[in-house]
Amino acid sequence: MTNISPSLTGNEIRAKFLNFFEQKQHKILPSASLVPDDPTVLLTIAGMLPFKPIFLGQQTPEVPRATTSQKCIRTNDIENVGRTARHHTFFEMLGNFSFGDYFKSQAIAWGWELSTEVFKLPPERIVVSVFREDDEAFAIWRDEIGVPGKRIIRMGEEDNFWKSGATGPCGPCSELYYDFKPELGDDNIDLEDDSRFIEFYNLVFMQYNRDTEGNLTPLEKKNIDTGMGLERMAQILQQVPNNYETDLIFPIIKTAAELADIDYQKADDNTKVSLKVIGDHVRSVVQMIADGISASNMGRGYILRRLIRRVVRHGRLIGIDGNFINQVGETAIQLLEGVYTNTREREKVIKTELQREESAFLATLERGEKLLAEVIDKLKQAQKTEISGVDAFTLYDTFGFPLELTQEIAEEQGITIDVNGFEAEMEAQRVRSQSAHETIDLTVQGSIDKLAEHIHPTEFLGYHEYQLISHIEGLLIEGKSVEKAESGTKVQLILNKTPFYAESGGQIGDKGYLAGEDVLVSINDVQKESGFFVHYGTVERGSITVGQKLRATVDKACRNRVRANHTATHLLQSALKKIVDNSISQAGSLVSFDKLRFDFNSPQPITKSQLQQIEDLINTWIAEAHPADISVMGIEEAKAKGAIAMFGEKYGSEVRVIDVPGVSMELCGGTHVNNTAEIGLFKIISETGISSGVRRIEAVAGASVLEYLKVRDEVVKELADKLKAKPEEIPERFANLQSELKTTQKELESLKQELALLKSDSLVNEAQTVGEFKILVASMGDLDAKSLQTAGEKLQQKLGDSAVVLASIPEEGKVSLVAAFGEKVYKEKQLQAGKFIGQIAKICGGGGGGRPNLAQAGGRDATKVDEALATAKSQLMDALS
Repeated sequence: MTNISPSLTGNEIRAKFLNFFEQKQHKILPSASLVPDDPTVLLTIAGMLPFKPIFLGQQTPEVPRATTSQKCIRTNDIENVGRTARHHTFFEMLGNFSFGDYFKSQAIAWGWELSTEVFKLPPERIVVSVFREDDEAFAIWRDEIGVPGKRIIRMGEEDNFWKSGATGPCGPCSELYYDFKPELGDDNIDLEDDSRFIEFYNLVFMQYNRDTEGNLTPLEKKNIDTGMGLERMAQILQQVPNNYETDLIFPIIKTAAELADIDYQKADDNTKVSLKVIGDHVRSVVQMIADGISASNMGRGYILRRLIRRVVRHGRLIGIDGNFINQVGETAIQLLEGVYTNTREREKVIKTELQREESAFLATLERGEKLLAEVIDKLKQAQKTEISGVDAFTLYDTFGFPLELTQEIAEEQGITIDVNGFEAEMEAQRVRSQSAHETIDLTVQGSIDKLAEHIHPTEFLGYHEYQLISHIEGLLIEGKSVEKAESGTKVQLILNKTPFYAESGGQIGDKGYLAGEDVLVSINDVQKESGFFVHYGTVERGSITVGQKLRATVDKACRNRVRANHTATHLLQSALKKIVDNSISQAGSLVSFDKLRFDFNSPQPITKSQLQQIEDLINTWIAEAHPADISVMGIEEAKAKGAIAMFGEKYGSEVRVIDVPGVSMELCGGTHVNNTAEIGLFKIISETGISSGVRRIEAVAGASVLEYLKVRDEVVKELADKLKAKPEEIPERFANLQSELKTTQKELESLKQELALLKSDSLVNEAQTVGEFKILVASMGDLDAKSLQTAGEKLQQKLGDSAVVLASIPEEGKVSLVAAFGEKVYKEKQLQAGKFIGQIAKICGGGGGGRPNLAQAGGRDATKVDEALATAKSQLMDALS
């Protein structure tokens, strides 16, 4: 590469971009979280996503111009990571945005100025694309900027027309490409040739609205949305062959290579792919955990777990033994902490999560790889090239081996997977388990999007008002907009102003009612949709119409309960930090009328002693009657004062701060008490683990404590009556009952063993002689598994050189099987009890195994017991004759 300005670091590129647009009167805004507000996506996938409500007209912009460096994650083409020059899961998108301010001509001029004067890209190395029908953009590039017509390429709608959906705001795009081989000339330019061209800057001109008929009408306020890939610009300016070898990623690759004792430059292609996957994925997982995501088996938690597992597996592929992810994770934190400070602030949480997931997966990987290797070997022996859906599902369901990992390993061996068969097995399991699942009702949202064109967002006055006169601006029945609703109808209402708090930040929506002359509407929930408060309720009396005035009244008793619980939640987080670990951070919460729930990152359970200390400390703060000061200030000022941000909340430039001086300070939009004394009492109900590295405390506060204690008191009284003991004697009485029960169980177990031996004695004469061996295959009724094993072992000892197989049906839908083989059977005849009984158990829909001389198995299909025993007898006769 030639004619390029002196190399810039990734951090310098980012800073130059933001500073350039700041000088053009853009406000630099911080990156939004990777956990988006948008319910249609799991992760922040584009630089414009945080501004989507503005572009859709659902939110008023705070500034007319903005610029950001937005962290993003995409995993839709994860298989390309490491194999192409510029596919990533984690990337940073530099963007400049205009909200109804400047438009096409200015955006193009600044894009060119930034590229050629700030980053000093040679103009002759830049090729521009425009939408095929956008003559205006073509003319600006050619006549105002001076780009030769041959280097302005018209492209179709698929490549150069942006839309938010089937309807709504949309517009043409113009993209800037860097030409690595300008010597090839300007004739027949093919921008699909990624060995020659790299797209580095995309300008979206949001100028139309598309209706349901597909017609385009000009927007009254036109917007600009742009994106420049930081990693791509770094590749260009640092003159390296791919994004991975830039200073944004290569230090991580270098750390991994050193751990594997590999010279990256001399490594083969497969090794380089693994190193690149590690470099890319480690950046992703560090940022995801920093933003509060925990590994799990669903949603964004599953994406995190999948990425961690890919890192671990590729580490093994290049020869790294044991745990290593935290070492490459530390390099990633060092690279990111200067811009994304939460990576270092949450270092302990990040490394704990990575360590736990890595250790768990190493064990899974070892088992799964061994089993998968056996499956692949059998396929190759049978000259087959596809793993069945059943085998793939068994690896997933029984051994926790992910389908995509099975696919990845199989592909390396030239083997495919019957994915349809796997999905069929998965669906069958879903039907069996009837798993609960969450759904998002978008019908209300769709109707509100249409109403938003005619009405203003709801004015919330509920911090200080419990009752006010309001009028109905929107009325919906089952998500559909209507003009009138009669008595008995369930409705969703949008008011011009409201005292009702809408569910947000973990706090549930208020309850109450709307009233007018001969009209009553009960309100049981309030949700926020794009700035509008949707009141869910039932018309109890009369009828209501759009435009009607009603008196809105909040249920004050419920509001006071939720206020006490919400402030208590703040005190709980503060107490956890003081008593357990200052690095503890929130991972979710629920504040309702009757209880509170607080989820937090912690690798270990909180001890009973710590829980008692936490409860005592919170009740001390309550008794000390600390005032709760509530104020609104700039977000930077709030952070400088030490205010804690609540997980999952998104904040604007102005924030609401709840400050209990000397105790707690948090950013929060919820409702709170004025003084901790109003809480009354605080009681922890439970502390449990809800997922890997995430704990949950449930508690009650205020009047709910008395209700909780009342129930507990009634239970204690009932137990005392039944046990004929005083309340304080219950633990001792219970311990005595447990001791008596254990003694009885031991006696019963002994009797079962004796019965098993008696039954087995009666079977000795049924043994058949085959050569020098004796064979006994029999059913023993409903004998339990342990007794069946005892019987099998004793029978084999009595019969000497023998093979004994026994079966029983201890309960409905359950089969027990035992194989007991003499020493000559498994040594001279190479017939091992574990492998033998495992195969027989499959007939009954089960499996199992054990030692060469004694093994046990189980099954689920009792109707196949006779078939299993007959097969066992036949195979033993053949093997021992």
